Amino acid sequence: MDARDFIEIGMSAERTLVVPAERTVGHFVPGMPFVYATPMMILEMEMTSGDAIRSALQPGWVTVGTEVDIRHLAAALVGATVRTTATVVAVERRVIRFEVEAFEGARKLGEGRHARGLVNVEMFNKRLGAT
Repeated sequence: MDARDFIEIGMSAERTLVVPAERTVGHFVPGMPFVYATPMMILEMEMTSGDAIRSALQPGWVTVGTEVDIRHLAAALVGATVRTTATVVAVERRVIRFEVEAFEGARKLGEGRHARGLVNVEMFNKRLGAT
């Protein structure tokens, strides 16, 4: 399957999250502040990217994250409302590339690029020996 046949540059999505204590660095690392953790911000950016193209995928196909290049620019406290955006900027045969950003209000918390690979779930699971 060739993603260029059904994914278009400009496809986008947005997600909103109220930061819970469970997504802070202090939750994972004792002694650290309870601010939105970089890996959790990246997770939200990946999920937003998946949302941007999910409706265009054929049944049995998904995308998985393959690359991240993210800058975490500012902290957000527990209870902050974080808005994450993802926009398709390039489409290759099996790779879709995104620009991603995260905001608290107008303040930019993070930015960068993310890539997702197109995979057939059944074939992927067979190759890995998963059920």
